Amino acid sequence: MRRILAGAGLILVATAAGAQDAPIIHDAEYYILEAQHAAQWAEDDVAVDAALARFREGNGGKSPNIVNILIDDIGFGDLGIPELNAVRGYETPHINQFSDEAMRMVRMYTEPSCTPTRVAQSTGRLPVRTGMGDTSVDISGFGLPGSEVTLAEVLKQAGYNTSHVGKWHMGDVAEAFATNQGFDYAQHAIHQQGQLTIFNEDAIREQVSVGISDFDPAYTLDDLFRPDSSAMMTVVEGEAGGPIREIRMEPGERWTAAKYDEMNQAFQDKAMEELERLAAADEPFFLQYWPMVPLDNTRAGRDGPESPNGGLYVDKMQMLDGWLGSFFEKMEEVGVADNTVVILMGDNGHFTKYSPQSGYTPMVFRGGKGDTTEGGVRVDSFIRWPGMIGADTMINNIIHVSDLYTTLARFAGADQYIPRDRLVDGVDQSASILFEDESKGRRDHVIIYSIATPKAIVKDKLKLNLPGAGESAILANFFDIFRDTHEKYPVSTEVGAWGGQEFQRILKRHLGRKEMYPDIPPAMGVPYEGIENIRPETAAAVEAFLLKQSSVTK
Repeated sequence: MRRILAGAGLILVATAAGAQDAPIIHDAEYYILEAQHAAQWAEDDVAVDAALARFREGNGGKSPNIVNILIDDIGFGDLGIPELNAVRGYETPHINQFSDEAMRMVRMYTEPSCTPTRVAQSTGRLPVRTGMGDTSVDISGFGLPGSEVTLAEVLKQAGYNTSHVGKWHMGDVAEAFATNQGFDYAQHAIHQQGQLTIFNEDAIREQVSVGISDFDPAYTLDDLFRPDSSAMMTVVEGEAGGPIREIRMEPGERWTAAKYDEMNQAFQDKAMEELERLAAADEPFFLQYWPMVPLDNTRAGRDGPESPNGGLYVDKMQMLDGWLGSFFEKMEEVGVADNTVVILMGDNGHFTKYSPQSGYTPMVFRGGKGDTTEGGVRVDSFIRWPGMIGADTMINNIIHVSDLYTTLARFAGADQYIPRDRLVDGVDQSASILFEDESKGRRDHVIIYSIATPKAIVKDKLKLNLPGAGESAILANFFDIFRDTHEKYPVSTEVGAWGGQEFQRILKRHLGRKEMYPDIPPAMGVPYEGIENIRPETAAAVEAFLLKQSSVTK
């Protein structure tokens, strides 16, 4: 399947399917493991196929529904463990109950920040492969390329209805919008919480944001320097192939903390509506609900749960916990709880720049959002599938967020639609998850990037912080992350004597595969193009952005 951008929408064009008979192309380390475990993997594949066939037979011949809930900026240990809730001074009883019904994927690795994690989960590919390794806050003019094949597109080819609600944050150009990336319906914010909770008058009054409007204009020459979130596009809604419109903002209206709260409540309400609508159809469904809370940086107009912790994010996390409890109850009510795979996880570690007022600080691992330490890329992660995945279980083998792409496609009987013309980083972890067997995992390493630069390699229980350009590899730090969760005590001499060269070879093989399957740039274009009802102030903001861009080529 290839895609052509046409105005506001994308046209899907069928291509020859013969290439789909070939194996999925993976990174180099996969083939090293495959050479050692091919016979066992073949047996496991047969067992997985049999288990999935039994499920479909008992489910009227249909594959499972899939619900994907991705929570923003949650560190490891904050969800699913009442004892650690008590340490923090707050409660998430509904998520804790969900964790008792689910499997905890203990060694789930994400990317260090929002956009790259969402790209990896959606495409099964490291975000560096599409130039999407960075996180943009305001108008940027780039996004996820239309040539990428998202999980939603894979599932649509297998007959799934698809819907997305909440955060998106994969670009502000037309081909990056959710309705142009495989979703039949979507209601999502174009940007993220930086714009929506910090770039407004309420945040300025509370000193959450400094220097946007609290300055003397007499000394200002550049009137385009400071952002205005009220002029940016906020939330859009539409259907695939149809018009895309901004909703709940009128020309001249200012964005406020109250509107942020209204938006989040609207996302929750819409997720509940979509669940009910999709459950009533005959086809299996894929529903993504990516909440914007718990991030909420002001106290203006705050209401809802309060905790002894009292943090800005923690109190909203308790509110979100109640919302998710209602969502899970609705799944029972509409009769889909038993035939639906539910993923619930964080996208990266805490935004530690807002510690301690956020209510969160690193607990088990060091660091947070943007860091390549374990605290930046290790998250709480649960998967529930009654009768198929053991309740209150856990696996401790390495899983990367990109593996969900390949694994969920396998659960859906849609893995034949995963593209074979590019390298896919996600590996199939079905056997490990279905049979609760860590030895059946198909990954034993992760290369951790910061934007476009590899910064660390995890292999087994060891981690190497890669030396920078011009730095001696002899001085690089190794850590045993089972013994040293805060990465404070290097074991460089003990490991480096035998492992240093092996880690360097992992990186060289990875870079060699990148030469064979080169990275591509992100989609570039005019921000918000294809949205029907752009407000005058938004059009002016786009013109200012384009003016700044054109200054480079003068």
